[in-house]
Amino acid sequence: MQRVDPLKKADKANDDITQLPVLYTFRRCPYAMRARMTLASSGLKVDIREVVLKDKPQEMLALSSKGTVPVLDLGHIVIDESLDILKWSLDQHDPEGWMQFDEDRLTEMAALVEACDSNFKRHLDHYKYSDRYPLHPQEYYRDRCIPFLEVLGKRLESNAYLFAGRISYADIAIFPFIRQFASVDAAWFGSIPLPDLHRWLTQLVESDLFKSIMVKYPKWQTGDATTIFPA
Repeated sequence: MQRVDPLKKADKANDDITQLPVLYTFRRCPYAMRARMTLASSGLKVDIREVVLKDKPQEMLALSSKGTVPVLDLGHIVIDESLDILKWSLDQHDPEGWMQFDEDRLTEMAALVEACDSNFKRHLDHYKYSDRYPLHPQEYYRDRCIPFLEVLGKRLESNAYLFAGRISYADIAIFPFIRQFASVDAAWFGSIPLPDLHRWLTQLVESDLFKSIMVKYPKWQTGDATTIFPA
């Protein structure tokens, strides 16, 4: 299957409903959240299809054998990695300047996002699903996550967001996973002495953008009418 270059421009505008890209997503998946937030910010419209992970549609599996969301079907190409969807969307239209930083800063962002997606995410999964990993108690896995939280907290001491006084793509890429971490034990998370991290997380959770992408959609089934996102 042909894969998309996330930095390649779209061939044409997607203002015709019959030509809308199709986004397979799952509301609570942090990878899908970052994709939906970026698409919503960019203003690109898609036909959104809510997936039940225990009953994945064959149409999605035919596009991507990974069987994970998000999957963006552009018709002639498929993007099935959330960061590639993010970068492709912002390359089409980046009205809030989420990627409009110098090359050195973009390199820093990429490294921080990679640290989130690799080491932190691994420990987060062990913490959230600790019953699947009985070798250590849940607190052990939780504590492995703290150094990354401290890195974020340090950055946020001098800026409203991770790299500046405005949102960057790194904030959007990382935020859903911190939200997921916080939800495992909200009382404990609220007690940790990282006030700037709490402020940052609250700002994003309470933002109009995040609320708009967390609207509930029914499970998509073959033959359902097009549902335009963002609404």
